[in-house]
Amino acid sequence: MNIFFVHQNYPGQFRESLPRLAADGHKITFLTQRRIQTAPRDHQVLIYKPERDVAKDAYRFSRWFETNCVNGNSVLRAARVLSQRGYKPDLIVGHIGWGEMMFLADVWPDVPVAGYFEYYFIPKGGSVGFDTEFPEAPDTASLLHARNAMNYLSLVRTTRGFTASQWQKDTYPALFHDKIDVLHEGIRADRLIPDHTSALEVTIGDFTYRRGEEIVTYIARNLEPTRGFHTFMRALPDLLKARPNARVVIVGGDDVSYGRSLGGGDTFRQKLTREVFDRVDWPRVQFAGQIPYGKLCDLLRLASAHVYLTVPFVVSWSMLEAMALEKVVIASDVAPVRQFITPGRDGLLVDFFDPAGLARTIARVLADPAAHAPIGAAARQTIVERFDFNSICYPRFRAFLEGTAADGPPRP
Repeated sequence: MNIFFVHQNYPGQFRESLPRLAADGHKITFLTQRRIQTAPRDHQVLIYKPERDVAKDAYRFSRWFETNCVNGNSVLRAARVLSQRGYKPDLIVGHIGWGEMMFLADVWPDVPVAGYFEYYFIPKGGSVGFDTEFPEAPDTASLLHARNAMNYLSLVRTTRGFTASQWQKDTYPALFHDKIDVLHEGIRADRLIPDHTSALEVTIGDFTYRRGEEIVTYIARNLEPTRGFHTFMRALPDLLKARPNARVVIVGGDDVSYGRSLGGGDTFRQKLTREVFDRVDWPRVQFAGQIPYGKLCDLLRLASAHVYLTVPFVVSWSMLEAMALEKVVIASDVAPVRQFITPGRDGLLVDFFDPAGLARTIARVLADPAAHAPIGAAARQTIVERFDFNSICYPRFRAFLEGTAADGPPRP
C-alpha cells in the first residue's frame, strides 16, 4: 500500500512501525512540521509549514481551534500539491489532535483513514484538577470542552481509530468507543536487554555511574508537576538521609510539556531546588538534562530503582522501557499506571501526594535488592508478553491498518 502519515512531530508514535512497514513492502510518505537532520532511507519525509501564526490576542476559548485549523489548512495545501503531481495514498494514518487530518478528505474523499485518538480533555478523572496545589481557572472545564472540538470533527472523518491504552479510550465518550481500538506502540524488548553483571559505566557530564552503586533514576521529558517532579524532589531529603550511599539521576528538560508554567521566569526545577535546598546532599544528585537515548538505556541498566510519577495521564514509554530492563519501578498509584503495573508483582505503586512514603519505598528497594529482584523479572515478563513490539504490538498494528484499508473511506 501507499500509506500517507501525518504527524506534526516526526516520527511521533510511529518510530518503530515506519521501518517495519517499509520492510513489509509498503511505500511510506510522511508529512510533518519537524525538520529532520538525516532523511530515512526507506520512506519519504516531507515538511509543511503552518501558513500563519495565531494572533496573540486570539480569544482564549477558540485559540486552540484556530491553531488546529491553520495546521489543517496547511496540510490540505500540501496534499493538493501531492495530488496534482499524481500521488494518491491507499491509506491515511495520523494523529487527530492537532487538526492536521481535518481536511484531507477534501483531497482524497475515497481514501480510508486511521486516526490516532490520543486524549480526550476531561475536567475530572484526568490530569486537570488532580493536584490541588496547582489549581485551575474557574472556566477550565468549559475550555477543555471547547478543545474537544477536534475529537468530534475527527470522528466523522475517520474510518477507524486507535489509542495506546484502555484508560485513554475510556476517557472518550461512549459514542467514540466502537470506532477506537486499543493498540500500544510497543516496546523493543529485543533491544532493551537487561544487564546485571557487566562492568558497565555511564558518564554524564562530570558524573560517572558504575555497577554496584545505589542509583535511583527519575525520567521525564520535562521536569514538571504533571510527571510528579515536585513529589520526587520533596522525597529527596528523607531518601538521601535513609540511604547515605544512594545517588540520584534526574533526567529531563526545564520546559513545560503538559499543564501551565510557573510564570515569572522560574522553572519548576529552580523552585523545588530552593524549597529543599538546605536538606539535600547535592553532590549525590545530578540534573542530567535530556540525554541521548542509548545513554539513557545504559543508565537504566545500572539503576537500582526507577521512579515514575504521573497524574492520571498518558503513560510514558520510559516507564515501560525501565520495566523491560528488569528495573524495580516505583510509580504513582493512578488509574492509567495500574493498567500496566500490578502492584507487588511487576512494580510498586505509591501515593502521588506522599513524598515521605515514596522515600520509604525507594529506601526499602535499595536496602534489599535481592528480595525485590523478582519484581524486576516480572516487569520484563509483562513487557514481553503484553507490549513487545515485534511479537505483539506491530503485528496487531499492521493487521489494524490492513483492516482499515479494507473498510474503505469514512462513513459518517
